[in-house]
Amino acid sequence: MSKQQHGLMPDRSLAALLILDVLSDFRFPDGAAVMRAARRIVPALVHLRERARRAGVAVIYVNDNPGRWRSDMRSLLEHCTGARARGAEIVSQIAPGPTDYLILKPKHSAFYATPLEVLLTHLGARRLILTGLTSHQCVLFTANDAHVRNFELIVPSDCVAAAATADTRFALRYFESVLRADTRPSMRLRMGALQRPRS
Repeated sequence: MSKQQHGLMPDRSLAALLILDVLSDFRFPDGAAVMRAARRIVPALVHLRERARRAGVAVIYVNDNPGRWRSDMRSLLEHCTGARARGAEIVSQIAPGPTDYLILKPKHSAFYATPLEVLLTHLGARRLILTGLTSHQCVLFTANDAHVRNFELIVPSDCVAAAATADTRFALRYFESVLRADTRPSMRLRMGALQRPRS
């Protein structure tokens, strides 16, 4: 039953933190290199997520659906954190909590064939903080789709990664020059300010 059916007010969050494709077994081409890159950004991403939660910023995990439409988030987490799973250490650190939102996606963009836009409308979110993997693919496709929907974009440079550093440098230039995104490092973001409307 929804919160509206219970007579409760819906959650509100002017900003939303999207964490893309970090829940993975990294068993794909370039998976080992992506896993190494993920390991580098996870400490900053975990810290950013905790600051977002404290500030009341919605945290939304959007992840590839690896099971040909038979997956659910619980089974994905069990698979990725199992004793023999590649990257289990990474996924255990960044796994979602009980107050976070969880969405599975079929393609690169978090918006394509998912309920993300409906959720963001429900939350009242107009600012998106995009993080995760990989910077020049899923993060970039999601950023483009967010841009054409007139979301304000923030892509912290220390919270996105790809197998090759050059791909992340390319993506960050694109975010800044084409999408006019704020790419300052995560520690320079004032989370409370992101929850205030523009004057």
